[in-house]
Amino acid sequence: MIYYLLSPLTWALLLAGLAALCWRRMRTPWRIGFGICALVVLLLFTPLGANQLVRLVESGMARGMRCETGDRSPIVLLSGGLEGAPRAAHDYAELTPESWVRLRGAVDLWQHGGGELVIAGGGPFAVKESEVLAGLARSWNVAVDDIRVERQSTTTWESAMALRGSLPARIRLASSALHLPRALTAFHAAGFSPCLHSTDSAYLPPRSIGALVPQSSALVKSESAIYEVVGGLVYRFRAWRAAGQSVAAPSRRSAEGS
Repeated sequence: MIYYLLSPLTWALLLAGLAALCWRRMRTPWRIGFGICALVVLLLFTPLGANQLVRLVESGMARGMRCETGDRSPIVLLSGGLEGAPRAAHDYAELTPESWVRLRGAVDLWQHGGGELVIAGGGPFAVKESEVLAGLARSWNVAVDDIRVERQSTTTWESAMALRGSLPARIRLASSALHLPRALTAFHAAGFSPCLHSTDSAYLPPRSIGALVPQSSALVKSESAIYEVVGGLVYRFRAWRAAGQSVAAPSRRSAEGS
């Protein structure tokens, strides 16, 4: 449901409906503003607009936070979801393409530096996302003793909180470049000090005039980027509220003891 609310297609339909109802009664400044909004929404249907939005979101991953060669701190991989219910832990066909790419990037990181590979992600099915990814990681020759799974979480925020206390503060956080800025907020809130490893980037630079032609693939990319922007704002609010509660708790205890 949330994707429908955040989709530029929904916005375009609402704007079209408002235009049909109110255009004749609108004054000139309102019409100009309305036209600008419509142009921005239309741009998000094109590869040019979608990729610029993706680039803006991915830029939230600061260069200084990238993992360095030789770092052997635990790798935390955030799963990318399932297409449907897996029948067993080796039912790799149910992994989304994003999950495959994220795992490939995390395994490459493990092969170059070693360390523990912690795969986070539960999901709504009996066989969990992390279990399927762990099975695939073993088939890619990751040492069994180096793999640990977190099965309970259903969101990035829950993954961060579920791992709190079971890992050192310093971790290597692996996910897509589009997802990492939001994930970083969650893991900071949980007390971690991660470096970031981007398994892939959704950004593609424009190469021809075709970048201005609306495409369904651009709409999907815009929806994903908008979801990360809104999700990041929600996570920042959660982190701010959690920080406020942690400060208030000692104050209450101090008052009770006085």
